[in-house]
Amino acid sequence: MATDLARDERIERAAGAVAYRPGKGLRSIWRALRRHRLAMAGFIVLGLLAFSAAFAGFVAPYSPYLIKMPERLRGPSWQHLLGTDDFGRDVLSRTIHGSRISLEVGAIAVGIAVTVGVTLGVSAAYIGGRLDSVIMRAMDIVLAFPAILLAIGIMAILGPSTANVMIAIGIVYIPIFARVVRGSALQVNAQEYVEAARAMGASDQRIIRRHVLPGVLDTIIVQVSLSLAFAILAEAALSFLGLGTQPPTPSWGSMLSSGREWIERAPWLTIFPGIAIFVTVLALNVIGDGLRDALDPRLRL
Repeated sequence: MATDLARDERIERAAGAVAYRPGKGLRSIWRALRRHRLAMAGFIVLGLLAFSAAFAGFVAPYSPYLIKMPERLRGPSWQHLLGTDDFGRDVLSRTIHGSRISLEVGAIAVGIAVTVGVTLGVSAAYIGGRLDSVIMRAMDIVLAFPAILLAIGIMAILGPSTANVMIAIGIVYIPIFARVVRGSALQVNAQEYVEAARAMGASDQRIIRRHVLPGVLDTIIVQVSLSLAFAILAEAALSFLGLGTQPPTPSWGSMLSSGREWIERAPWLTIFPGIAIFVTVLALNVIGDGLRDALDPRLRL
């Protein structure tokens, strides 16, 4: 193994194939990102959400499962800043604990999509031929279905649960990563340093690991930030329909679903979970825009 690695390094030097270094322009990327004020604000919001989700047990003023029927459907007050629901549970505490579910589902679902989608996209671009056609046609078939309907169909097969929501959303977003990464990988494959390394006999694993994957890293990072926002929306939609997180576990989607029955008498039951979803998705979208601008070399000149 060590001999093969040294041989590949000598081949790359001889061919002039210098591997792409993602960290080479980190300072310029960070400077460009700092100038994007909305993106920085998005990072702050996302950081606060992640902190509250990680330490929900300490941040939340009450247990999200604590039932107090005498205090049911009380409006916002100093005792309950966001009011209480139809079981007397504190809405603020349930919203904070709900952020844990939304961020966890989003992160794991996108992780599944990235792992499978990037593997398929890079394989299709690098190997090409019949494998490329088979993979892309399979991705086209999946993309032919509306995302939410496909997720509902998968949930109907797997059954309602938080874990199955992660799997369903991950499957839905695999084609997006596969197609986006394939396009970027095709551009990287056409670069002279990749062709030189291949002509000099560098192994396929070495070329993919040292050139192709780092070359598509920027695309993956931007797509992850945008897909996280859509994954959180999808989780909320599935939970709203009763296919996702099951009561009494708090999630923003299930809170919206249960609150719609009291929307005239207690509008805060739907307003505050809706605001939480809106702020989180907006933060992720502006982060994605900022990363796209910062990672675009034409905008960093």
